[in-house]
Amino acid sequence: MTDVPYASLGLVALALVLIAYLGYRLIEMRANLKFERWKADHSKAISREAIRGSQAAVAGRVFERVAPYLPDFGFNPRDVRFIGDPVDFVIFDGLNDGAVRRVVFVEVKTGNGALNGSERRVKAAITARRVEWSLYRIPDGQPGTDDGPAGIAASRRR
Repeated sequence: MTDVPYASLGLVALALVLIAYLGYRLIEMRANLKFERWKADHSKAISREAIRGSQAAVAGRVFERVAPYLPDFGFNPRDVRFIGDPVDFVIFDGLNDGAVRRVVFVEVKTGNGALNGSERRVKAAITARRVEWSLYRIPDGQPGTDDGPAGIAASRRR
């Protein structure tokens, strides 16, 4: 007779574990259902926003390239050199006329676009007049220098 209470306790414990597990699974299923509903309701808006952002980026890259040809750009397109990063253009104002009056760095933005970190640092260096000229000469003996084919042959032997 003393074995009956232990068997009953075992069944009760098993029932409690089963109820807890089923309760956990029910809560998990409800949470997943709510998430799927939220995702279905908001995925179209998220997709539209992503497409809108992508279109703005593409439009910005197109305008970067055509900006020198727009009527209000203010510089001769022949004086403009595209760099792209960290600034869009370097303008050698007057170069086409034979007299460079100034060198201008230009960043093109559309809408409310703001300068990124690299662009801000370049702007700060330019406005602080930390700009200089440098000439780099290729050492003799390199392919394509004035010493001609001998330099090419010598570089191939190395």
